[in-house]
Amino acid sequence: MIRQIFIVSALNFRNLRQRFWQSMVIVVGLAATVGVLLSMNSLSEGMLKGYLKAGDPGRAIVVSVGATSEPASHITRDMAKLISVAPGIAKDADGAPLADFGINATLPVVRNDGSSSNTTMRGVGPRALKIRPEIKIVSGRMFRSGQREMVVGISAQAQYRDMKIGDNVAMPDGNWPIVGAYTSGDVLEGQVLGDADTVMTATHKKNFNSVLVRLESYNSLSTLKNALTSNPALAVTAERHNDWYKRFSAGFSGFLTAIAYVIGGILAVGALFGCLNTMYAAVSTRGREIATLRALGFGAFPVAVSVMLEAILLSVAGALLGAAIAWLLFDGRQQPFGNNVYHLTISPAGIGLGVVWACVVALLGGLLPSIQAARRPVAEALRAT
Repeated sequence: MIRQIFIVSALNFRNLRQRFWQSMVIVVGLAATVGVLLSMNSLSEGMLKGYLKAGDPGRAIVVSVGATSEPASHITRDMAKLISVAPGIAKDADGAPLADFGINATLPVVRNDGSSSNTTMRGVGPRALKIRPEIKIVSGRMFRSGQREMVVGISAQAQYRDMKIGDNVAMPDGNWPIVGAYTSGDVLEGQVLGDADTVMTATHKKNFNSVLVRLESYNSLSTLKNALTSNPALAVTAERHNDWYKRFSAGFSGFLTAIAYVIGGILAVGALFGCLNTMYAAVSTRGREIATLRALGFGAFPVAVSVMLEAILLSVAGALLGAAIAWLLFDGRQQPFGNNVYHLTISPAGIGLGVVWACVVALLGGLLPSIQAARRPVAEALRAT
Protein backbone atom coordinates (compact mmCIF):
# COMPACT_ATOMS: atom_id res chain seq x y z
CA MET A 1 0.00 0.00 0.00
CA ILE A 2 2.85 2.39 0.83
CA ARG A 3 4.40 1.69 -2.56
CA GLN A 4 1.10 2.43 -4.30
CA ILE A 5 0.70 5.67 -2.34
CA PHE A 6 4.20 6.73 -3.38
CA ILE A 7 3.63 5.92 -7.08
CA VAL A 8 0.21 7.58 -7.31
CA SER A 9 1.39 10.68 -5.40
CA ALA A 10 4.51 10.96 -7.57
CA LEU A 11 2.39 10.89 -10.73
CA ASN A 12 0.06 13.42 -9.18
CA PHE A 13 2.81 15.89 -8.25
CA ARG A 14 4.45 15.45 -11.66
CA ASN A 15 1.24 16.63 -13.32
CA LEU A 16 0.88 19.72 -11.15
CA ARG A 17 2.47 21.81 -13.90
CA GLN A 18 -0.55 21.10 -16.10
CA ARG A 19 -2.80 22.42 -13.32
CA PHE A 20 -0.55 25.28 -12.25
CA TRP A 21 -3.10 28.10 -12.17
CA GLN A 22 -5.74 25.93 -10.51
CA SER A 23 -3.21 24.98 -7.84
CA MET A 24 -2.25 28.61 -7.27
CA VAL A 25 -5.77 29.27 -5.96
CA ILE A 26 -4.91 27.21 -2.89
CA VAL A 27 -1.40 28.65 -2.53
CA VAL A 28 -2.52 32.28 -2.79
CA GLY A 29 -5.55 31.72 -0.54
CA LEU A 30 -3.48 30.19 2.25
CA ALA A 31 -0.68 32.72 1.79
CA ALA A 32 -3.19 35.55 2.31
CA THR A 33 -4.77 33.82 5.30
CA VAL A 34 -1.54 33.06 7.12
CA GLY A 35 0.09 36.34 6.13
CA VAL A 36 -2.79 38.40 7.53
CA LEU A 37 -2.98 36.24 10.67
CA LEU A 38 0.73 36.59 11.44
CA SER A 39 0.94 40.28 10.56
CA MET A 40 -1.98 41.13 12.84
CA ASN A 41 -0.68 38.84 15.57
CA SER A 42 2.76 40.45 15.38
CA LEU A 43 1.55 43.44 17.41
CA SER A 44 0.20 41.34 20.27
CA GLU A 45 3.35 39.20 20.29
CA GLY A 46 5.54 42.30 20.23
CA MET A 47 3.52 43.80 23.06
CA LEU A 48 3.90 40.68 25.21
CA LYS A 49 7.59 40.47 24.45
CA GLY A 50 8.17 44.13 25.32
CA TYR A 51 6.31 43.99 28.63
CA LEU A 52 7.73 40.64 29.72
CA LYS A 53 11.27 41.89 29.12
CA ALA A 54 10.48 45.00 31.19
CA GLY A 55 9.47 42.90 34.19
CA ASP A 56 12.13 41.63 36.57
CA PRO A 57 11.39 38.92 39.17
CA GLY A 58 13.96 40.61 41.43
CA ARG A 59 11.78 43.72 41.62
CA ALA A 60 8.35 44.42 43.08
CA ILE A 61 5.88 47.14 42.19
CA VAL A 62 3.60 48.68 44.81
CA VAL A 63 0.33 50.34 43.74
CA SER A 64 -2.84 51.41 45.50
CA VAL A 65 -5.47 48.77 46.21
CA GLY A 66 -7.63 47.98 43.17
CA ALA A 67 -5.38 49.69 40.62
CA THR A 68 -5.07 47.76 37.36
CA SER A 69 -2.51 50.13 35.83
CA GLU A 70 0.03 52.64 37.09
CA PRO A 71 -1.94 55.76 36.03
CA ALA A 72 -4.94 54.43 37.99
CA SER A 73 -2.86 54.16 41.18
CA HIS A 74 -2.45 56.96 43.71
CA ILE A 75 0.20 56.89 46.42
CA THR A 76 0.77 59.92 48.62
CA ARG A 77 4.24 61.11 49.59
CA ASP A 78 3.73 59.92 53.15
CA MET A 79 2.65 56.48 51.92
CA ALA A 80 5.64 56.31 49.57
CA LYS A 81 8.05 57.00 52.46
CA LEU A 82 6.45 54.27 54.59
CA ILE A 83 6.68 51.80 51.69
CA SER A 84 10.36 52.56 51.07
CA VAL A 85 11.38 51.57 54.63
CA ALA A 86 9.39 48.33 54.70
CA PRO A 87 11.31 45.08 55.33
CA GLY A 88 12.25 42.95 52.31
CA ILE A 89 13.63 45.86 50.26
CA ALA A 90 17.31 45.78 49.28
CA LYS A 91 19.63 48.64 50.21
CA ASP A 92 22.46 50.30 48.30
CA ALA A 93 26.04 50.74 49.52
CA ASP A 94 25.03 53.78 51.59
CA GLY A 95 22.27 51.86 53.36
CA ALA A 96 19.47 53.70 51.55
CA PRO A 97 16.54 51.53 50.41
CA LEU A 98 16.43 50.78 46.67
CA ALA A 99 12.96 52.22 46.17
CA ASP A 100 11.89 54.53 43.37
CA PHE A 101 8.80 56.73 43.52
CA GLY A 102 7.31 56.85 40.02
CA ILE A 103 4.75 58.92 38.22
CA ASN A 104 3.24 58.51 34.74
CA ALA A 105 2.00 61.36 32.55
CA THR A 106 0.78 61.55 28.98
CA LEU A 107 3.00 63.54 26.64
CA PRO A 108 1.57 64.75 23.30
CA VAL A 109 3.94 64.01 20.40
CA VAL A 110 3.94 64.12 16.60
CA ARG A 111 4.77 60.98 14.64
CA ASN A 112 7.15 61.05 11.71
CA ASP A 113 4.19 60.88 9.31
CA GLY A 114 2.78 64.10 10.80
CA SER A 115 -0.09 62.56 12.78
CA SER A 116 -0.69 63.44 16.42
CA SER A 117 -0.11 60.84 19.09
CA ASN A 118 0.87 60.40 22.74
CA THR A 119 3.67 58.74 24.59
CA THR A 120 4.37 58.08 28.25
CA MET A 121 6.36 60.61 30.26
CA ARG A 122 7.70 58.59 33.19
CA GLY A 123 8.98 60.40 36.24
CA VAL A 124 11.66 58.49 38.14
CA GLY A 125 13.85 59.17 41.15
CA PRO A 126 17.61 59.30 41.73
CA ARG A 127 17.87 55.53 42.35
CA ALA A 128 16.02 54.54 39.18
CA LEU A 129 19.10 53.32 37.32
CA LYS A 130 20.17 51.16 40.28
CA ILE A 131 16.76 49.52 40.37
CA ARG A 132 16.53 49.32 36.56
CA PRO A 133 20.13 48.55 35.50
CA GLU A 134 18.89 47.65 32.00
CA ILE A 135 18.48 51.37 31.27
CA LYS A 136 21.69 52.54 29.60
CA ILE A 137 22.43 56.08 28.41
CA VAL A 138 23.75 55.66 24.86
CA SER A 139 24.19 59.32 23.94
CA GLY A 140 24.18 62.61 25.83
CA ARG A 141 23.73 62.36 29.60
CA MET A 142 21.19 61.51 32.27
CA PHE A 143 18.83 64.28 33.41
CA ARG A 144 19.72 66.06 36.65
CA SER A 145 17.48 65.76 39.71
CA GLY A 146 15.28 68.80 40.25
CA GLN A 147 15.86 70.10 36.70
CA ARG A 148 13.37 70.41 33.88
CA GLU A 149 15.22 67.95 31.62
CA MET A 150 14.35 64.63 30.01
CA VAL A 151 15.97 61.66 28.34
CA VAL A 152 14.26 59.80 25.51
CA GLY A 153 14.17 56.11 24.58
CA ILE A 154 15.68 55.18 21.24
CA SER A 155 12.34 53.78 19.96
CA ALA A 156 10.53 57.03 20.78
CA GLN A 157 13.39 58.92 19.16
CA ALA A 158 12.94 56.91 15.95
CA GLN A 159 9.15 57.25 15.79
CA TYR A 160 8.44 60.83 16.89
CA ARG A 161 9.54 64.24 15.71
CA ASP A 162 11.62 66.69 17.76
CA MET A 163 13.08 63.95 19.95
CA LYS A 164 16.77 64.53 19.25
CA ILE A 165 19.24 65.64 21.87
CA GLY A 166 19.00 69.42 22.09
CA ASP A 167 15.35 69.56 20.99
CA ASN A 168 12.80 71.12 23.35
CA VAL A 169 9.58 69.36 24.37
CA ALA A 170 6.59 71.43 25.41
CA MET A 171 5.42 70.68 28.97
CA PRO A 172 2.68 72.49 30.92
CA ASP A 173 5.33 74.60 32.70
CA GLY A 174 7.40 75.40 29.61
CA ASN A 175 9.93 73.73 27.32
CA TRP A 176 12.07 70.86 28.57
CA PRO A 177 15.30 70.11 26.70
CA ILE A 178 16.23 66.54 25.74
CA VAL A 179 19.68 65.90 27.18
CA GLY A 180 20.18 62.20 26.45
CA ALA A 181 18.95 59.01 24.82
CA TYR A 182 18.75 55.59 26.43
CA THR A 183 18.15 51.96 25.61
CA SER A 184 16.51 49.32 27.80
CA GLY A 185 15.60 46.49 25.44
CA ASP A 186 11.94 46.62 26.45
CA VAL A 187 8.80 48.72 26.30
CA LEU A 188 10.46 51.64 28.13
CA GLU A 189 12.38 52.48 24.95
CA GLY A 190 9.21 54.08 23.58
CA GLN A 191 8.91 56.45 26.55
CA VAL A 192 10.68 59.50 27.95
CA LEU A 193 12.08 59.88 31.47
CA GLY A 194 12.34 62.87 33.74
CA ASP A 195 12.77 63.70 37.41
CA ALA A 196 9.70 62.47 39.31
CA ASP A 197 9.28 65.51 41.60
CA THR A 198 9.73 67.92 38.71
CA VAL A 199 7.26 65.99 36.52
CA MET A 200 4.77 66.01 39.39
CA THR A 201 5.07 69.78 39.72
CA ALA A 202 4.81 70.36 35.96
CA THR A 203 1.70 68.18 35.57
CA HIS A 204 0.05 69.54 38.76
CA LYS A 205 -0.27 66.09 40.31
CA LYS A 206 -0.14 65.54 44.05
CA ASN A 207 0.45 61.81 44.27
CA PHE A 208 2.86 59.25 42.89
CA ASN A 209 1.52 56.38 40.83
CA SER A 210 3.77 53.56 42.02
CA VAL A 211 6.78 52.58 44.03
CA LEU A 212 9.26 50.22 42.36
CA VAL A 213 11.63 48.40 44.71
CA ARG A 214 14.54 46.00 44.43
CA LEU A 215 13.93 42.93 46.62
CA GLU A 216 16.55 41.64 49.04
CA SER A 217 16.07 38.18 47.56
CA TYR A 218 13.58 36.34 45.40
CA ASN A 219 11.67 35.16 48.48
CA SER A 220 11.53 38.61 50.09
CA LEU A 221 8.27 39.48 48.35
CA SER A 222 6.17 37.74 51.01
CA THR A 223 7.98 39.70 53.73
CA LEU A 224 7.27 42.96 51.93
CA LYS A 225 3.61 42.05 51.34
CA ASN A 226 3.05 41.16 54.99
CA ALA A 227 4.61 44.42 56.16
CA LEU A 228 2.51 46.54 53.79
CA THR A 229 -0.82 44.81 54.42
CA SER A 230 -0.38 44.89 58.20
CA ASN A 231 0.22 48.65 58.23
CA PRO A 232 -3.15 50.43 58.72
CA ALA A 233 -1.75 53.63 57.21
CA LEU A 234 -1.33 51.92 53.84
CA ALA A 235 -3.91 50.72 51.32
CA VAL A 236 -1.57 49.22 48.77
CA THR A 237 -0.69 45.92 47.13
CA ALA A 238 2.71 44.59 46.12
CA GLU A 239 3.30 42.31 43.15
CA ARG A 240 6.35 40.84 41.52
CA HIS A 241 7.32 43.12 38.65
CA ASN A 242 7.23 40.51 35.88
CA ASP A 243 3.85 39.18 37.11
CA TRP A 244 2.46 42.72 37.07
CA TYR A 245 3.47 43.29 33.45
CA LYS A 246 2.29 39.82 32.43
CA ARG A 247 -1.15 40.46 33.89
CA PHE A 248 -1.29 44.04 32.61
CA SER A 249 -0.42 43.08 29.04
CA ALA A 250 -2.59 39.94 28.90
CA GLY A 251 -5.82 41.87 28.35
CA PHE A 252 -4.50 44.02 25.50
CA SER A 253 -2.66 41.24 23.71
CA GLY A 254 -5.58 38.84 24.18
CA PHE A 255 -7.97 41.32 22.58
CA LEU A 256 -5.67 41.90 19.60
CA THR A 257 -5.10 38.16 19.20
CA ALA A 258 -8.85 37.53 19.20
CA ILE A 259 -9.32 40.08 16.41
CA ALA A 260 -6.52 38.44 14.41
CA TYR A 261 -8.11 35.02 14.80
CA VAL A 262 -11.55 36.27 13.75
CA ILE A 263 -10.22 37.92 10.59
CA GLY A 264 -7.91 34.98 9.92
CA GLY A 265 -10.82 32.60 10.39
CA ILE A 266 -12.93 34.47 7.85
CA LEU A 267 -10.09 34.30 5.34
CA ALA A 268 -9.57 30.62 6.19
CA VAL A 269 -13.18 29.86 5.29
CA GLY A 270 -12.65 31.50 1.91
CA ALA A 271 -9.43 29.53 1.44
CA LEU A 272 -11.31 26.35 2.40
CA PHE A 273 -13.85 26.82 -0.38
CA GLY A 274 -11.05 27.64 -2.81
CA CYS A 275 -9.25 24.46 -1.79
CA LEU A 276 -12.46 22.43 -2.14
CA ASN A 277 -13.20 23.72 -5.65
CA THR A 278 -9.59 23.31 -6.76
CA MET A 279 -9.37 19.72 -5.55
CA TYR A 280 -12.70 18.80 -7.18
CA ALA A 281 -11.37 20.27 -10.44
CA ALA A 282 -8.11 18.35 -9.99
CA VAL A 283 -9.97 15.07 -9.48
CA SER A 284 -12.09 15.75 -12.56
CA THR A 285 -8.99 16.58 -14.64
CA ARG A 286 -7.22 13.43 -13.47
CA GLY A 287 -10.25 11.23 -14.12
CA ARG A 288 -8.66 9.11 -16.90
CA GLU A 289 -5.38 8.84 -15.00
CA ILE A 290 -7.11 7.69 -11.81
CA ALA A 291 -9.32 5.24 -13.70
CA THR A 292 -6.30 3.76 -15.47
CA LEU A 293 -4.44 3.31 -12.19
CA ARG A 294 -7.47 1.66 -10.62
CA ALA A 295 -7.77 -0.67 -13.65
CA LEU A 296 -4.12 -1.65 -13.21
CA GLY A 297 -4.84 -2.77 -9.65
CA PHE A 298 -4.12 0.31 -7.56
CA GLY A 299 -6.43 0.55 -4.54
CA ALA A 300 -8.91 3.29 -3.69
CA PHE A 301 -7.08 4.27 -0.51
CA PRO A 302 -3.77 5.25 -2.22
CA VAL A 303 -5.75 7.37 -4.70
CA ALA A 304 -7.56 9.16 -1.86
CA VAL A 305 -4.30 9.72 0.01
CA SER A 306 -2.66 11.21 -3.09
CA VAL A 307 -5.46 13.78 -3.35
CA MET A 308 -5.07 14.68 0.35
CA LEU A 309 -1.30 14.97 0.00
CA GLU A 310 -1.70 17.37 -2.93
CA ALA A 311 -4.03 19.57 -0.87
CA ILE A 312 -1.63 19.52 2.08
CA LEU A 313 1.42 20.26 -0.08
CA LEU A 314 -0.21 23.25 -1.76
CA SER A 315 -1.67 24.57 1.51
CA VAL A 316 1.60 24.31 3.43
CA ALA A 317 3.44 25.96 0.53
CA GLY A 318 0.95 28.83 0.69
CA ALA A 319 1.30 29.07 4.47
CA LEU A 320 5.09 29.25 4.27
CA LEU A 321 4.87 31.85 1.51
CA GLY A 322 2.51 33.99 3.59
CA ALA A 323 4.72 33.57 6.67
CA ALA A 324 7.81 34.60 4.69
CA ILE A 325 6.10 37.73 3.37
CA ALA A 326 4.82 38.67 6.85
CA TRP A 327 8.28 38.09 8.35
CA LEU A 328 10.00 40.23 5.72
CA LEU A 329 7.49 43.08 6.06
CA PHE A 330 6.81 43.15 9.80
CA ASP A 331 9.30 41.26 11.97
CA GLY A 332 11.37 43.72 14.01
CA ARG A 333 9.50 46.76 12.71
CA GLN A 334 8.67 49.43 15.29
CA GLN A 335 4.98 50.29 15.62
CA PRO A 336 3.51 52.99 17.91
CA PHE A 337 0.33 51.81 19.64
CA GLY A 338 -1.35 53.64 22.47
CA ASN A 339 1.29 55.42 24.52
CA ASN A 340 4.11 53.05 23.68
CA VAL A 341 6.21 51.75 20.80
CA TYR A 342 6.42 48.01 20.22
CA HIS A 343 8.69 45.84 18.09
CA LEU A 344 6.47 43.69 15.88
CA THR A 345 7.35 40.01 16.20
CA ILE A 346 6.79 37.05 13.88
CA SER A 347 7.70 34.14 16.13
CA PRO A 348 8.45 30.52 15.17
CA ALA A 349 5.41 29.52 17.25
CA GLY A 350 3.25 31.84 15.14
CA ILE A 351 4.61 30.37 11.92
CA GLY A 352 3.94 26.89 13.29
CA LEU A 353 0.36 27.92 14.07
CA GLY A 354 -0.04 29.16 10.48
CA VAL A 355 1.16 25.81 9.13
CA VAL A 356 -1.30 23.99 11.39
CA TRP A 357 -4.12 26.21 10.09
CA ALA A 358 -3.04 25.37 6.53
CA CYS A 359 -3.08 21.63 7.27
CA VAL A 360 -6.56 21.87 8.78
CA VAL A 361 -7.83 23.75 5.71
CA ALA A 362 -6.17 21.15 3.46
CA LEU A 363 -7.72 18.21 5.32
CA LEU A 364 -11.18 19.76 5.26
CA GLY A 365 -10.86 20.94 1.66
CA GLY A 366 -9.37 17.71 0.32
CA LEU A 367 -11.51 15.18 2.21
CA LEU A 368 -14.61 15.16 0.00
CA PRO A 369 -12.72 15.30 -3.33
CA SER A 370 -10.48 12.44 -2.19
CA ILE A 371 -13.52 10.34 -1.28
CA GLN A 372 -15.06 11.08 -4.65
CA ALA A 373 -11.84 10.07 -6.44
CA ALA A 374 -11.63 6.82 -4.48
CA ARG A 375 -15.28 5.79 -4.87
CA ARG A 376 -15.85 6.64 -8.52
CA PRO A 377 -16.34 3.45 -10.55
CA VAL A 378 -13.54 2.72 -13.03
CA ALA A 379 -15.85 2.11 -15.99
CA GLU A 380 -17.74 5.32 -15.36
CA ALA A 381 -14.51 7.34 -15.10
CA LEU A 382 -13.18 5.91 -18.35
CA ARG A 383 -16.44 6.63 -20.21
CA ALA A 384 -16.58 10.20 -18.83
CA THR A 385 -13.07 11.00 -20.02
